[in-house]
Amino acid sequence: MVISLFLLALAAPVAGEVIHQERSLYRDITVEQNGPRRCLIFNVHRGDRNQTCIDLNEPERLVFSYTRMSFAGLLLTPEPESILVAGLGGGSIPMTFGDLFPDALIDVVEIDPAVVSVAREFFLFEESANMHVHVNDARVFIKRAVLEGRKYDYIMLDAFTGDYIPEHLLTREFLDEVKQILNPDGVLVANTFSTSRLYDHESVTYQRVWNEFYNFKLPTSGNRIIITRDGALPPRGELVGAAQRLAESMEKYSIPLLEYPARMSTRVDWDMSRRVLTDQYSPGNLLRD
Repeated sequence: MVISLFLLALAAPVAGEVIHQERSLYRDITVEQNGPRRCLIFNVHRGDRNQTCIDLNEPERLVFSYTRMSFAGLLLTPEPESILVAGLGGGSIPMTFGDLFPDALIDVVEIDPAVVSVAREFFLFEESANMHVHVNDARVFIKRAVLEGRKYDYIMLDAFTGDYIPEHLLTREFLDEVKQILNPDGVLVANTFSTSRLYDHESVTYQRVWNEFYNFKLPTSGNRIIITRDGALPPRGELVGAAQRLAESMEKYSIPLLEYPARMSTRVDWDMSRRVLTDQYSPGNLLRD
């Protein structure tokens, strides 16, 4: 019994020091410091969830598996010239894109101005001549981009509340709009949860719009990354070749790109009979994990 309690104590996360806390229009925001690790937390009634963590001793290194996984889309589109990131968090993903592709035009959409301020003050996030933050709802931004005829080579959907992805960013109509702003050789990457009760509904919805996608999971993460494009997906051999060409440039971010092709599958592991999510049918009560 004593041994069991000791092991549980070792496994329990050590609480960090709260260095910032505020209530925005959309959520409770907390920044915690634990040694060199600093984390952004969106508080929800079911508990805290880290949205972004950085290691202040190695700020370029991506801490979370899902953040590193988000760059697997480079296996399909290795040199994006225009990038859209929906959801800022602490800014790790757009900052990494800006470092990798300094000449690329990067639009970041974040609905919460408080998150933008926190990312700048506490997470080393900064805009550049080619990277701009738009304080807006991602759905509204993308609708406008459709009307203006703007296109992107790499679209990253990473917008989360404290609970999950906003319902209006899960529907068939929304994905149809996203499809309209993706260049023919571009890639869509979406961060979701592998444990969500919406997993089957999400999968059927993405399949309806994109026909086929890579289902990317790792045993070290509870996230599921969806990777797709307009048209046929490349065979695994092409992914392996791309990983070999790009692996060295990913090392300083701790992105193990060579491991990713074997984990990217098109196998259907969801219930095909589930209903497609639409603007009229996107029941939030199903997403509680």
